[in-house]
Amino acid sequence: MQAKFLVIEGLEGAGKSTAVSTVISWLAEQGITDVITTREPGGTKLAEKMRAIVKEVDTEEPLTESAELMLMYAARAQLVENVIKPALAKGQWVVGDRHDLSSIAYQGGGRGFDITVLNTLRQVAIGDFKPDVTLLLDIDPAVGLQRAKVRGELDRIELEQLSFFQRIGAKYQELAAADDTIYSVDAGQNIDNVQSQIRDVLANNVDCHNRNVD
Repeated sequence: MQAKFLVIEGLEGAGKSTAVSTVISWLAEQGITDVITTREPGGTKLAEKMRAIVKEVDTEEPLTESAELMLMYAARAQLVENVIKPALAKGQWVVGDRHDLSSIAYQGGGRGFDITVLNTLRQVAIGDFKPDVTLLLDIDPAVGLQRAKVRGELDRIELEQLSFFQRIGAKYQELAAADDTIYSVDAGQNIDNVQSQIRDVLANNVDCHNRNVD
């Protein structure tokens, strides 16, 4: 059985951490316990430094949108080559908190970078590498931001205007409609219903069992 790369995507406050735990629990129930988790940006020593730059509010030298975009792909390149690909090669399943879809939604939909620019950067950073299954936690941006505020102090990206997140949400929905490996989950429901939806998607779309070949 080939190990798979499963990714959780969504806006701030959508419940990605809980979803990651739900996926890991479901995999364990299928007998898959050799699982690692990743987060983006981040996941390696260098990538975590890049994450800190992206997240930090720096009034002395504000991070430019172009620098943000390139840091995202630089961090992703480090993570894919040094962590994700080696894990999959060893038969470890990988559950990721965000991946390339985030850049298309946030830097593309939110910041307005052209898709040709994003595609060029993606090819340089990770080539054609992509998740086997992506779970998109779909939530009203205003609701998600309110949840994020309850968690504590907001980071540099979370401080953006609501319209920024509305553009991201719309781009996520557009991307999900065009890719049959992306499954939308209504994250505005109570946690039990969200977890049930996640389990249904996994049960119907993730093959965890060995198959005998004649």
